Amino acid sequence: MELIIQVVILAAIIWFFMYRFLPAKGITNITAQEARDKFKQKNEIQFVDVRTPGEYRVNHRKPFRNIPLRQLADRSKGLDKNKEVVMVCQSGMRSMKAAKILKKQGFEKVSNVKGGMSAWV
Repeated sequence: MELIIQVVILAAIIWFFMYRFLPAKGITNITAQEARDKFKQKNEIQFVDVRTPGEYRVNHRKPFRNIPLRQLADRSKGLDKNKEVVMVCQSGMRSMKAAKILKKQGFEKVSNVKGGMSAWV
């Protein structure tokens, strides 16, 4: 019985980490360099920084536009669902949450910058 409980707990922990850290279906993880390479296609790609306005002011990259995570669900109407969206935050966690929100709203192609602005060198 004790073994069954341990297996169930271990399975729950594995599921939690897979759900939390692996990209959702249809979301691509890209490096900061890959995001930088996409700047050449800025008319075809939408760049969104989901950090707070204060974080954005301190350190941001053009052409990323600031739409804080808390406002994304409402402000996503201003984004084109047929164009790729590249998401960034400070570490990559909030932008992954944001990417999942956009996928649920029907966005076709969503990319998340792994490591966020912390990975930007």
